[in-house]
Amino acid sequence: MVYKSNSSDETINIGEKFGRGIAGNCAILLYGEMGAGKTHFVKGLARGLNISAHVTSPTFAIVNEYENKLFHFDLFRITSFDDLYAIGFFDYIDRGIIVCEWSENIPGFESEFENYYKISLIKKGENEREIHVNSGA
Repeated sequence: MVYKSNSSDETINIGEKFGRGIAGNCAILLYGEMGAGKTHFVKGLARGLNISAHVTSPTFAIVNEYENKLFHFDLFRITSFDDLYAIGFFDYIDRGIIVCEWSENIPGFESEFENYYKISLIKKGENEREIHVNSGA
């Protein structure tokens, strides 16, 4: 599925729509360059999951937890499975919905998940984005 967004608000709305359709635990692997809208997508995702917390980028925290059901990781500085073990990543599997920005930094990462989505946010212009959603389940 491919969505088109022309603003941050539209990206948030697409994330919200996606979030409403999620049932059960899964991983959401986000791909896209800096400024592509990954965190805006997660803001909408949280809204779609009825999470009222303020969603922010986990850049410096590595993981932000929301209402013990959404776990938002920034893997920008994580480049190996050893790094994932060191940050306790695998303790989160099966606890809820795991969202990982910069998933492309760890080759073969998706093989760790039984149920996952690959979502690519592609900048097409200053405000224009294409959002590609693929199920890996």
